[in-house]
Amino acid sequence: MQTTKVTCVICPVGCEIEVDHELVNGVETVKEVRNNKCPRGLKYASAEVVNPERVLTSTVRINGGEFARIPVKSEKPVPKSSLFECMKQIRQITVTSPVKMGDVIIPNVAGTGINIIATHNG
Repeated sequence: MQTTKVTCVICPVGCEIEVDHELVNGVETVKEVRNNKCPRGLKYASAEVVNPERVLTSTVRINGGEFARIPVKSEKPVPKSSLFECMKQIRQITVTSPVKMGDVIIPNVAGTGINIIATHNG
């Protein structure tokens, strides 16, 4: 069994949570979670050890816009293991104005089933 310390970022308290976990039949399994002060910390720490995810924010090039780049983000958190492949695809994209906030810039980025969307009009 292995113990991992996780600092919870869900609320301002920042609990230092300890998660006991082990590999069972090839799957990382949480056995015990300690030091969380709320149920949200329990959920966050468990997910962070088993399958960490992050909302991905970046910019893409835009032709014909007011600025040279437009901000984008993932609609939902992306598995942390896919972040580099997602960024590789984002770096290759150039969009053409007009782009509206919420427009899908890259559907199903890196095969994650998650869309990259514009977060500003351009």
